[in-house]
Amino acid sequence: MENFRLRVFRSVGEHLSFRRAAEELHLSQPAVTQQIKALEDELGTRLLDRTGGRVVLTSAGRLLKTRARELAELAALTQEELASLSGEHAGHLRAGASTSIAQYVLPKMLGDFKREHPRVKLQVRSGNTEQVVAWLTEGRVAIGLIEGPAMRKDVRGEPFMEDELILLFPAQHTWKDREELTVQDLKGAPFVLRERGSGTRRVLESALKKAGLKIDELDIVMELDSSEAIISSVESGLGIGFVTRAAVLPRLPLGKIATARIAGLRIPRNLLLVYPLGPKPVGLAGAFREFTLSHAGGNQPSKPLIEW
Repeated sequence: MENFRLRVFRSVGEHLSFRRAAEELHLSQPAVTQQIKALEDELGTRLLDRTGGRVVLTSAGRLLKTRARELAELAALTQEELASLSGEHAGHLRAGASTSIAQYVLPKMLGDFKREHPRVKLQVRSGNTEQVVAWLTEGRVAIGLIEGPAMRKDVRGEPFMEDELILLFPAQHTWKDREELTVQDLKGAPFVLRERGSGTRRVLESALKKAGLKIDELDIVMELDSSEAIISSVESGLGIGFVTRAAVLPRLPLGKIATARIAGLRIPRNLLLVYPLGPKPVGLAGAFREFTLSHAGGNQPSKPLIEW
């Protein structure tokens, strides 16, 4: 129901990038450029300034971006209301998910959701927890799934799945034959950690602090933006790290990494479903919330993934 040229413009306006808009819309960059030019010709005004190698919205572009978002939301609401007359959910739902959730939790969950709501089109943006919360408060996504606390008073979070951070190190590390480490063993070891703003990083910092170890006491040799990047770095012998247990289990049998418990340090966490503070989501976001809270737990194993 949304005008296609406005949809293209809205994507360029949100990303301030023709390349990223093209990737999001599955178009070529020349096709995106053509649509923007046609819209500018139709409206008789310049919407974007591309001088200096940057994409900047003009005053007309900023106005149209606001109106285009409002029109998109109205079109989605209308489609949803029409579908609800027949007892179905339909329309376009924009969701955000932090990196590990997008990689290890969402694939099966979204497949189940689509089977239950086949007329709903899902667009999922992936980033760290801080980015997902920012998209939520800016209205770029209607609902989010994050790995750590939102750290904002205008966002409400509900646990939907239990998780745990697990220590991993190269299989030939000097710790390979130890069943248990101490918190003090971590001092001086080269660490590969998630970047600042990551929910995993926040949870890890909090757990270490409670165990008597500050994050700045660690020898952090590298910061990366995904669990897979950390695991690959550990396999290559670049350091040790902490990642979600769902990422560790499939890799242990390959014999390139190992893990061990740490006395006095266990790092459980809840994965959170987040939305703006206020009434609980309704419509598509509400359907996704209800599905997630009632079904996500079914994706968890009935016993711990790693038994010491």
